Amino acid sequence: QVQLVESGGGLVQAGDSLTLSCAASGVTFSRYTMGWFRQAPGKEREFVAAVRYNGRTYYADSVKDRFTISRDSAKSTVDLQMNRLKPEDTAIYYCAADQNLILSSLRTPRLYKTWGQGTQVTVSS
Repeated sequence: QVQLVESGGGLVQAGDSLTLSCAASGVTFSRYTMGWFRQAPGKEREFVAAVRYNGRTYYADSVKDRFTISRDSAKSTVDLQMNRLKPEDTAIYYCAADQNLILSSLRTPRLYKTWGQGTQVTVSS
């Protein structure tokens, strides 16, 4: 059974940094595309970043140059380093995984089969 567990959320001030981590179990991690999504109150879940099995990374325009996604296949973890945080980054952040995503599908939440429980990130102004 595939499981994803996020950690690292919290309350920070604008301009601060935070690192989220997602630990995967029950998967052949190296074959999976791993994504981070977020959902703010009253809004739809949106793509943040993804890293494919080959290590290539993809970002939403809103976080490009501030966030960095990375994977450690030896530990089966994927991290999201978030710098220069803004109040609009406040949301629940979710880790997601899927083995069969094509490149054009990386940004679509409903196409990921496995999700973590989410971790809250709150950025105060």
